[in-house]
Amino acid sequence: MTALSHALQQARAVPRGPVAYGKVRSIVGLLVEASGLNAAVGELCYIYEGTRPTGRRIKAEVVGVRSEVAVLMPLEETHGLRAGSLVQRSRLPLSVRVGCGLLGRVIDANGRPLDGVGPLVLTDTRPVQAPPPPAMERQLINTPLLTGVRAVDAFTPLGRGQRIGIFAGSGVGKSTLLGMMARQTEADVNVIALVGERSREVREFVHDTLGEEGLRRSVVIAATGDQAAMMRVKAATAALAIAEHFRDQGQDVLLMMDSITRVAMAQREIGLAIGEPPTTRGYTPSVFALLPRLLERAGPGAIGSITGLFTVLVDGDDLDEPVGDAARGILDGHIVLSRKLAHAGHFPAIDVLQSVSRVIDRVTTPEARSTSDEARGLLAAYHEIEDLVRVGAYERGQDPLADRALDAHSALTNFLRQRVTDTTDATPIDTLRQVLHGVTA
Repeated sequence: MTALSHALQQARAVPRGPVAYGKVRSIVGLLVEASGLNAAVGELCYIYEGTRPTGRRIKAEVVGVRSEVAVLMPLEETHGLRAGSLVQRSRLPLSVRVGCGLLGRVIDANGRPLDGVGPLVLTDTRPVQAPPPPAMERQLINTPLLTGVRAVDAFTPLGRGQRIGIFAGSGVGKSTLLGMMARQTEADVNVIALVGERSREVREFVHDTLGEEGLRRSVVIAATGDQAAMMRVKAATAALAIAEHFRDQGQDVLLMMDSITRVAMAQREIGLAIGEPPTTRGYTPSVFALLPRLLERAGPGAIGSITGLFTVLVDGDDLDEPVGDAARGILDGHIVLSRKLAHAGHFPAIDVLQSVSRVIDRVTTPEARSTSDEARGLLAAYHEIEDLVRVGAYERGQDPLADRALDAHSALTNFLRQRVTDTTDATPIDTLRQVLHGVTA
C-alpha cells in the first residue's frame, strides 16, 4: 500500500459521528467566513443557499482559521449565498474520481464531464493534494521519450519522468505544440490540464489540435478563465492526482499543463484575498510555495513515470519574470518559443539556441550529442552573421565556420520546421546527421 493510499484510507476512517454544521458569518469578495465548524485547513465543506441542508450547495475549501472562524474559498459561484447559510463539514480532503473510464473524456476540476458523452463510471478516488514520491524511491531518468517533434527530439530530448517548461508569450503556438506531442508521443497516457483558457480555446484544442486520435488516450481537465480561482488551482492539482493514478499502475504518463502561469495567477488571487502581502510584481508568498509542491509531484516514481510539460506565459516575452524564473529553477529544462520565428512563419517556433534539457546526457548517446552540438554550433554561427547576410555585407572566406553555417542554414531550417500533420519514421537525430552530412559533402 502506498503512503498516499494509506493517508486517504485514514481520512475516510475518521469517525463521522453526527454531521457537523456551521453558519456563514460573512461573504467578502472571494472569501466566506463560517462559525461553528471546527474544520481543518484543506478540508472540503459544502455551503447551502438556505438555512437547511437541502437545495443547491457549492463546494468550498478551508483555506484558513481565524480564532474560531473558518475561512473558506468556494470552488463555484457564490450567487445566492447569504449570512446564515448552512455550512456542512465533509471531514474529507478535496478529491477527484480516477480510473480508466477517464480516457477520451473532457472533465472539469471537480471531475464532472464536460463533453456531453455521458456519465463517468469510476470507482476509485484520490485526494488532489499529495506529497511527491520520496527522492530516494524515484527511478533514475535514463530512458528517452520521443515526442514526434523533430526540434525537440534532436536538440532537447526528453526522458521518461523529466519535467520541462515551454516558455513563450501569447500566440506563438504553445497549444499547437502540445497537440502535436499528445498525438505522436510514445507515452501510454496523456493528462492535459487547460487552466485559465478561453472557453472557445478549450473546444478548439480538443477537436482541432488534439483530434480524435490524441483524445483517445488522453484525459482533458479544463477550468476556464471565468471560473473561481480555487477551481483553476484545483484543475492543476486534480490533473496531477489523475496522472499519479496512472503512474502508480506502472504506466508512463505525459502530463501537459497549460499554463502554470495561470495557476500562479489564481493562487495570487487567493493569497491576496486572505490577506497575504504582495511581493515580487504582486505575487504573494503562497505562489512561490505552491510551485515546487506542484511541480515536484511530476517525475519518475517507484513504478511508472510522469513526464511533465508545463507551459509558462512570459509577460512581454521576458524570460526572467517571477513565475518563469521560479519555474526554471525547479524544472529539468526549458523549451523557448520565439515570437520572431512565429512572425516569420516558422513553426513550431522553437528557439533551439535558448532551449536546454538538463537530462540530455542520461537519455542520449555521445554520438547523438555530438551531432546535436554540431548543428547547434552552426545555428549559433549563422545567428552571428545574420544581419550582415541580410544587408549583403558578408564576404565568404573569412571564417570557415561561418561559411559552413551559411551553407547549412536552409537545410537546418527545413529540418526544424514541421507541419502539424508531419510524422517521421526515422529517429530525428539520424535525419539531422544526414542533413549535416549533405552540407559537408
